Amino acid sequence: MTLSRRNFLKASAMTGVAATLAMPRVHAAEDNEIKVGLIGCGGRGRGAANNTLNADPNCKIYALADAFEDKAKGAYEGLKAALEDRIDAEGRVFSGLDAYKDVVDCCDLVLLCEAPGFRYRSLAYAVEKGKHVFCEKPVATDMLGIRSVMESAKIAKEKGLTLVSGLCWRYDLNVKDIMERVCGGEIGDITSARLTYLTGKLWTRPRQEGDTEMMAEVRNWYNYSWLSGDFNIEQHVHTLDKGLWAMGDVLPATCYGLGGRMQRVEQPAYGDIYDSMAAVFEYPNGTTFYSYCRQQDGCWNENQAYFAGTKGFAKILGTGVITDLDGKVVYEQKPVSSDMYTLEHIELYKSIRGKIDTINNGDYMAKATMMGVMGREACYTGKKLKFEDELKSEKSYRPSEYTWEGKPWNQPDEQGRFKIQVPGLGQVYHTVTR
Repeated sequence: MTLSRRNFLKASAMTGVAATLAMPRVHAAEDNEIKVGLIGCGGRGRGAANNTLNADPNCKIYALADAFEDKAKGAYEGLKAALEDRIDAEGRVFSGLDAYKDVVDCCDLVLLCEAPGFRYRSLAYAVEKGKHVFCEKPVATDMLGIRSVMESAKIAKEKGLTLVSGLCWRYDLNVKDIMERVCGGEIGDITSARLTYLTGKLWTRPRQEGDTEMMAEVRNWYNYSWLSGDFNIEQHVHTLDKGLWAMGDVLPATCYGLGGRMQRVEQPAYGDIYDSMAAVFEYPNGTTFYSYCRQQDGCWNENQAYFAGTKGFAKILGTGVITDLDGKVVYEQKPVSSDMYTLEHIELYKSIRGKIDTINNGDYMAKATMMGVMGREACYTGKKLKFEDELKSEKSYRPSEYTWEGKPWNQPDEQGRFKIQVPGLGQVYHTVTR
């Protein structure tokens, strides 16, 4: 059978129907109060807590956890001050690398907003305990984690649990409108895509006196590949997901790329991640995605997805536009108000309360993350990789154990240098000292 977008969509739709028919129901009545647990109390975690409270009037934040006690207590106090009647977590504010278990054990729904390198563990434990989940993106930082997430998603489906992904553009009304047109064939079969996420550098956090290396890296998690996955996964996964979406959630066959560090060279707080990557994703039918992501200050920025098809072209973000092959506009979107961060939580509660079919976003959230991991490894190694081979990969950057005494794989040497991935050469030490 020829591999085309329509074949992808047909297969995807049939899979979805079969899953729905086989799915048991686990619902809360509309007037039941839902106890919500927040795991990961950084900016995105606090934002998710607000989003979830805005989405459903009969839920409360019942427990919180963060790796660091001050972050957990700070989030609790801030939420309590702003939304006192919606916060009922007195005595249930936990900290530590295993604190996620305390939250899962006492809640009905958990929001997984911790560093991505920990997320697969929390998800596995939550579905084991029969809890509904909102899982931020990305869902893992290596193939071991992705395989765990796939298994967790399968178990969640068998148990009838709701699993909603933080890949929020899937819930944005304007993006859904233009993507439905692309998936519906208005530009024909997709031949190529240009996927960009070009922006400036993000934050770093200094180590504190008395920190073990594990503490310092978890505190500064964005800048370590084992914790964030590198920026092309943690951030660019949103754009990669739009490419996956357009292809009926079918993964490419191969990937190659290039990347490195040009601005992240002046301080050890930049850890071991890159600041620029470009990757090419290839499908068996010849469809090719060109992926560009960058976190460098002072450069031109863009966050966009462009698709080319046999009948025309589409631009997705901002005002969605479809043109024919001659460049004539055949559809120009009239954007509507759309708070995707709240909308994904509204759908979450509709699913939990049985108002709609049970949502399980596990398939595409794992696959989008896998595209990010593949792009990173292609850039790190300089090799052309096959998806079917990489899915079996045992390669990992995990620490020796998940405790504050655990040893991260990449520790500074006596000169304060971290190992950096160099295509074709493997891991070499950075030249800048502490």
